[in-house]
Amino acid sequence: MSDTRRRKLPPAVLALFLQSLAVSLAVITQMLSQRLSALTFALLCGVLAALFSHLLKMDRWWLPIQLLFVPALLLTLSFSLAPTFFLVAFLVMLVVYWSTFRSQVPLYLSSEKVWQALAGRLPAEPFTFVDLGSGIGGVLTYLARTNPHGHYHGVEAAPLPFLWSWLRVRFAASHNCSVHWGSLWECDLSRYDVVFAYLSPVPMADLWHKARQEMRPGTLFISNTFAVPDHPPHETIATEDLHHSQLYLWRM
Repeated sequence: MSDTRRRKLPPAVLALFLQSLAVSLAVITQMLSQRLSALTFALLCGVLAALFSHLLKMDRWWLPIQLLFVPALLLTLSFSLAPTFFLVAFLVMLVVYWSTFRSQVPLYLSSEKVWQALAGRLPAEPFTFVDLGSGIGGVLTYLARTNPHGHYHGVEAAPLPFLWSWLRVRFAASHNCSVHWGSLWECDLSRYDVVFAYLSPVPMADLWHKARQEMRPGTLFISNTFAVPDHPPHETIATEDLHHSQLYLWRM
């Protein structure tokens, strides 16, 4: 597989391909030796899949997933769980990580210390704020309470986090706060004075391009944890939360 072709594949597809290749080689080994126990077979699959992932330079966090996938599957099957368990688990994962396969942006939850740092950097005069990928609405409801002179909007594509955040905003009676179900790529950033994102390294270059095209001069673009490649921030704020999160700020 050429390097160009590999880069075009979504990481999940590449991981599945490598896992299938590892299982195939383990099956051939089992047929030739007839001596592999179920646990040995599972461990062989994991080691091969992790090795292939390393050789193809997948992100390091894929390695433990590849290593433990088949052993974890074997362990789960040993519990003799009802088929409905797997169906329910699949449906829950589907509504939580709805677009992760395509966007490569999992559900990240920012800490209260990040919210506090954000609150301290918001304008003193009335402003508009958007959280791209707003998750379960923690950022929005906190800022709506601590900085009530702002107007807050969230965009979330995954059904369950959106529903959670919608209910959270509604029960908090945050009249200066709303959540929209949809893609962040369809959001018009020119409407906002502050744009906040906590996504992943993958979309940052494209998001920066969108922000440069749409955001007005003098507005503020803030990213939690993930910087924009080749564009140093104008300001960096370190927080003292569990993950030592950093806020990267760009004045447009």
